[in-house]
Order: sequence, then structure tokens, then C-alpha cells
Amino acid sequence: METSRKKENRTVQIILIAISVLFLGLMLVLPLISVIINSLSEGIRFYFASLGTEYTIAALKVTLLATVIAVLANTFFGIMAAWLITKFSFKGKQVLSALIDIPFSISPVIAGLAFLMTFGRLGWASPYINRLNDLLGTDIQIVFAIPGVVLATIFVTFPFVSRELIPVLHAEGKDEEEAAALMGAGGFTIFRKITFPHIKWALLYGIILCTARALGEFGAVNALSKTRGETFTLPLEIDALYLDGSSDSITAAFAVSSILVIIAVIVIVARNIVEYQARKKLKNI
Repeated sequence: METSRKKENRTVQIILIAISVLFLGLMLVLPLISVIINSLSEGIRFYFASLGTEYTIAALKVTLLATVIAVLANTFFGIMAAWLITKFSFKGKQVLSALIDIPFSISPVIAGLAFLMTFGRLGWASPYINRLNDLLGTDIQIVFAIPGVVLATIFVTFPFVSRELIPVLHAEGKDEEEAAALMGAGGFTIFRKITFPHIKWALLYGIILCTARALGEFGAVNALSKTRGETFTLPLEIDALYLDGSSDSITAAFAVSSILVIIAVIVIVARNIVEYQARKKLKNI
């Protein structure tokens, strides 16, 4: 009876593994391999020539700039929000926690349109921006400019860090921090010596997820960017190349796409390393 049950469980396990491998192969692995193969279809010289065009380099710079700013902003916000929600009691805590999840529940395109209607020519903030420009003699522009791209990237990525930290801080509890406070330790000292060592792997994991999301954002940025070579990110440049329709442009689109594929693989490897280190730490506790 027990032997029969083990064989049955083994059969179910094999079937589930086969289904999982088949699904992942068809939905993820094969499309990514197809991108790499198509990117090299015109030869290695054409591949590197596509990556070295003025538009591609400009799009890469904009992508990296928006990603770095978004990760820095969301790391700071994520730590502060997670610490506030888990370590303090105040009215509106549930509202704040729910607001953090908004980018998960709405389309990025809607977020881009919201910024457009806020900071665009017909937006409510436009008169104040124009007045500020007149006072300072500047030409500050939010939409269809780099600031708009950065704002859109920050918006769609800001839940990732805080949502990784909140469960860890909840599990940690308050006992160690309260004991340190009773002994006269300051807030920053408590965070640096007690809180941060507990959350460092979750923080790094959240940063990795935030980076990956920022690099691949399309919808929100597309609503706030219109100038190729100035405000286009890599996903927008790929879309422009593909829509051009010519054989060379389509191959170039695959070549530029391979950059994001390579970055995605690096992110997956980094994520697995972080997960392994986090599990190793838990085993040692």
C-alpha cells in the first residue's frame, strides 16, 4: 500500500515537472532564445552596429538615468514606509499600506496619462510651472521631457522595495529595538545596528526587482515621451525600430532587445544569489 502510494506520488511529481518545464520552455525560454537568434541574423557586425547607433545609445542613457533615480528614490521611500508601517501605530496606517499597492492595481498607461493631465499643458500644475519658469528665467518641463520619464518610472516601481521589507520587519518584531531604546540608543543607531542587519537581504532583493521593473517599463513612459533620441528609453526605441517595418530595422529591434534579455538574465542570477544567501542566513539563526 505504501509502495503504491509512493509510486503514485512519484508519477504526479513527474507529470507536474513535465508540465512546468514545457510551459516555461514555450512561454519564456523559446521566445528569449528567438530574440537572440534574430538579433544575430544579419551577422555580428550588424549586431554591434545596431547597438552603437545614436538613438540606441541615447535610449540606453535615458533608461539608466531613470532607473538609477527611481531605484534611489524608491529605496529611500521603501525603507521609511516599511519602518513606519511596522514599527509605529497611527491613524491611517491601513490607508497608507493600501496606497503603496496602487501601481500594482492600475495600468501603467493610466499612470502616464495621470501625469500628463497633471503636469501637461492642460494640467492643473501647468500654470504654476509656467510661473516658476518666468520667475527663475528657466524652461522647466515635466511631460515630454526627462523629468516625466523619471516620474513615470518611479511611480510604477515604488512598491517593490517596501513590499519586500514589510513582511521581514513584521516577523522581526519590536523587542530588540525597544530594548536598545531603553538602554539609551538613538533611532539611527538602532536602525543601523539592529534593524538593517535583519532586512539587508530583503532590501537587496527589492532593489533588484525594482531595477528590473524600471528597465523594462513601457506604458507609463510612452505616455510622457515623444522625442526619439532625447526622451526615448530602450523599450520605446525597440518599439520604434520594429514599427519602422524594414528588414534592417526589425533586426535592429531584436538586437536592442537582446540588451534587455541579457540584463534580465543577470537580474535572475542576482536574485537567486540573494535568495540563497537569505535562506542560508535563516538556517544559521
